[in-house]
Amino acid sequence: MCTPVFISYLLYFSKVRPASVNYGELIEVKPLLGNALNQADGTIFRIRQLRGKWVLLTVDSGACDERCRKKLYYMRQVRLIQNTEMNRIERAWLIDDGELPATNLAEEFKGTLFVDAKDSNLLEEIPAIASQHDHIYLVDPVGNLMMRFPKDADPAEMAKDIKRLLKVSQIEHALNMPGTKH
Repeated sequence: MCTPVFISYLLYFSKVRPASVNYGELIEVKPLLGNALNQADGTIFRIRQLRGKWVLLTVDSGACDERCRKKLYYMRQVRLIQNTEMNRIERAWLIDDGELPATNLAEEFKGTLFVDAKDSNLLEEIPAIASQHDHIYLVDPVGNLMMRFPKDADPAEMAKDIKRLLKVSQIEHALNMPGTKH
């Protein structure tokens, strides 16, 4: 009778932890604060505008090389793969050098928020192993940065993580209930 309790204590105090089932790296959960400039209409962008949605976020130069385009493409595809749940996901590109992206990118990645984040304190809050340009990040519906995907991420694995989170998460629904304060 006491064996399961004993084993659980033994595992806990010996710091044995089961392997993670997620592909993305869980990072220290922290609210993203700060603001930047929405390039589409020149208004102030605040991450809290996206509350109630999961946000796939990337940081890159406005010059948008091949790796940048690949991240934008993966973000779009991972969202589309979610089918009926895709409306629970937003995409945002924080442009860290103030350079204007090519005009065809806005059409190619329609629906992605292009945000001029040069000199923004928002960039200071995003951790990276080597470079912020290496990752696609995930922000939860409350506005907390909580996960980053590895450099040269596998979009199929990203989609599995997102699908799992969408399945178990009810945060957005709670945020959107009448009478709920955000």
